[in-house]
Amino acid sequence: MSPFQALNLPNGQTVGNRIAKAAMEENLADTGQAPSGALFQLYQAWAEGEAGLLLTGNVMIDRRAMTGPGGVVLEDERDLQRFRQWATIGRSGGAQFWMQLNHPGRQTMANLGQQAWAPSAVALDLGAFSKMFAEPKPMSEDDIAEVIARFATSAALAEKAGFTGVQVHAAHGYLISQFLSPLTNHRTDRWGGSLENRARLLLDVVRAVRRAVSPQFCVSVKLNSADFQRGGFDADDARQVIVWLNEQCIDLLELSGGSYEAPAMQGEARDGRTLAREAYFLEMAAELASVAHMPVMVTGGIRRLAIVQQVLDSGIAMAGIGTALAVEPQLVKHWREGRNSHPQLPPILWKRKPLAALANMAVVKFQLHRLSRGRKPRPQVWAVWALILDRLYIGRRTRQYRQAMGK
Repeated sequence: MSPFQALNLPNGQTVGNRIAKAAMEENLADTGQAPSGALFQLYQAWAEGEAGLLLTGNVMIDRRAMTGPGGVVLEDERDLQRFRQWATIGRSGGAQFWMQLNHPGRQTMANLGQQAWAPSAVALDLGAFSKMFAEPKPMSEDDIAEVIARFATSAALAEKAGFTGVQVHAAHGYLISQFLSPLTNHRTDRWGGSLENRARLLLDVVRAVRRAVSPQFCVSVKLNSADFQRGGFDADDARQVIVWLNEQCIDLLELSGGSYEAPAMQGEARDGRTLAREAYFLEMAAELASVAHMPVMVTGGIRRLAIVQQVLDSGIAMAGIGTALAVEPQLVKHWREGRNSHPQLPPILWKRKPLAALANMAVVKFQLHRLSRGRKPRPQVWAVWALILDRLYIGRRTRQYRQAMGK
């Protein structure tokens, strides 16, 4: 099938083509954690780029639980008009515009001053960088019930604001992913132990979200095909979770991989192996897609139209593109016009893998911030300089966040 062929979703909605702008964390909220003018400018660039689906970066369901101090929060109606503006911009080019909903769990920066929640008291293992993250506290039954309710509330508010769908983030080592993994979930109650128990939070969140929104509103899930950590959530686990998700009203399943400890979404496994340079998770995703009743999307390193075609030929319904669209926001439009474009960032081959991962994210965010100011990306930026700028920015946003939260 052609990358520019429409995709019909299970709930009757249509995506205009088979290419999605995947979620990337922008950290561009205003000081009240609402969508900012900079975020509007960024999504205007993507809306004009002709991808069939735009996914937002992390939108947090609880302002006390942030992946970063500049993150957007949607937990009540206080900033609903700003979200309406964002939705209008995202949909202005005809794309589906879905909000990614997330809770970081233990992947919460310590300097934000908040208590990190997690299934169990298992701290992040990042060597010398471990102290950057808050010590996690095991969640009570009430805590879990609150998180489920918050996902549902945020989804309902996203629909009210004019978004056309939501994506429940259950990958990359965030809270739901932590419940799924036996490495981070040591519970002995109904939320831990067997895979059925470890998957309970994800399934309960999906059911709650589906009940909170209308049938024509799209509900999707982002799931790891594997964590790429020995003894963690693996492809066999993912296959069974997909079978259970088949019983829910899911419109799209995105398959990715990795976590902060094993940044496979950047092309690196936990043992330092370099994954395929493009479509990192394609082989595993193609196998998993065979058991999925809903359309499947794969994300991870894609930057060439030929690779998009390879993804589709493998039986995957959509290709998600992140970094390449940070470098060239109108990439899909250029492909449609016949240009052979394949944007990329220079690889960062530092020996200290956690630092290299931080630098990689900083270089991507450097491009996003330039786009948010109406400037052209600068992919050849010096990684050290991007990392310094990012640390300064995060430091300033952290001070603003702590002041706003009374910390």
